[in-house]
Amino acid sequence: MAFIKVESEDVKIEETFTVKQEDLQEQTDLMVLKEETHGQNETDEKQQFEKPQEIMTDEKPTLTKKTSSHRRLRKSKSGCNFSCKQCRKSFSQKSNLDVHMRVHTREQPFTCEQCGKSFGQIQGFKAHMRIHSGERKFTCQECGKSFRHARNLAAHMRTHTGERKFTCQECGKSFYHAGHFAAHMRIHTGEKPFSCKQCGKSFCQKPNLDVHMRVHTGEKPYTCEQCGKSFSQIQNFKIHMRIHTGERPYTCQQCGKSFYHAGNLAEHMRTHTGEKPFSCKQCRKSFSKKPHLIAHMRVHTREKPYTCEQCEKSLGKNQDLYIHMRIHTGEKPYTCTECGKSFPHKNTLNHHMRIHTGEKPFACAQCGKSFTTKTSLKNHMNVHTGTIVFTCDQCGKSLTRKDTIKKHMKIHSREDRFRCSECGKGFKSKRSLNTHMKIHNAEQNPQH
Repeated sequence: MAFIKVESEDVKIEETFTVKQEDLQEQTDLMVLKEETHGQNETDEKQQFEKPQEIMTDEKPTLTKKTSSHRRLRKSKSGCNFSCKQCRKSFSQKSNLDVHMRVHTREQPFTCEQCGKSFGQIQGFKAHMRIHSGERKFTCQECGKSFRHARNLAAHMRTHTGERKFTCQECGKSFYHAGHFAAHMRIHTGEKPFSCKQCGKSFCQKPNLDVHMRVHTGEKPYTCEQCGKSFSQIQNFKIHMRIHTGERPYTCQQCGKSFYHAGNLAEHMRTHTGEKPFSCKQCRKSFSKKPHLIAHMRVHTREKPYTCEQCEKSLGKNQDLYIHMRIHTGEKPYTCTECGKSFPHKNTLNHHMRIHTGEKPFACAQCGKSFTTKTSLKNHMNVHTGTIVFTCDQCGKSLTRKDTIKKHMKIHSREDRFRCSECGKGFKSKRSLNTHMKIHNAEQNPQH
């Protein structure tokens, strides 16, 4: 009975480690306690043989037996006679008290020579060393899977039996493993005991803190052998590997399209459901993807974070900057299959194709007139509404069409005043001409 009490004390000591480690040590705790008890018995026997009278005298075996029985009797009567002065816990052996004291002193005398990690107890150190040695001595008889710790095997066996012995009283969710249950309970309590010493951010699980620390250290331990790209998290590494393997495990049940990532499938499903969960708080416009909402918010903030290095024009979207750069490069990747004409934008090609097809998909609801573009229809509607939307800043004249106001502004701007010597294009100010000249300078000096 005394031996069982010692075992429970050591399990309580182990509570100072992470929950995951705590859950893995019960079997090894028992094994080590047996070793320590055996070592203590050997010490007692050695002390007996070192006494001169026991060595020199030829005593009968019965006397030795009686002495040993008397020693064991005295030990069982005394019970737990080694007490901790700080928390009053009692132990039957001094060695167990010495181990317990490390809880208070935080002494960690067992250090791994391979990675430098330290431990307060020998069983924790031995269990850790299996990580480096790769030893997995606990094997499941059902599926053959091996584990480093007996408790891992015990938890694994519940996947075969279906037993979930740890149940949350708050939400009723059940768990195979005590460590998972303890981590789950922090969702309800809000406890985050693992804090980053550099930025103060807290986490409910130690593995999450370990992953977070790579933000500060820059460590990326997971490297793709095929392309050399490195990752700080194993989950991102696994997702990346699907690019090379071609694996797309997430498939849409409606159209059969497959995806590398579960998040991409969730986004795709909104095209079928029409769901737009990301709403602008200022104008209530909704979007199916968060990046689209972020880009939209720049309409209100007027933020334009993407700047062209050649002409210094700023744009609100990265995609707009990418398309804008075709002005400088002259790239026209979209070609009409009917006439061979090329365009820098896909939308421009789509509009152009309607010349060949005769398609006019935008019809006026009032007069039935059709147009090839939505902008043309919008300008046409001003004829019916009488809305005056474009006003000349110089003379105050108002017009209903954007292209008309542009032509009108040339009267005031005298574009021929500042003309480009390279291409002949005119500008209303010298500053606009200087900005335009950078395009030609970049073409003549591509290395700059």
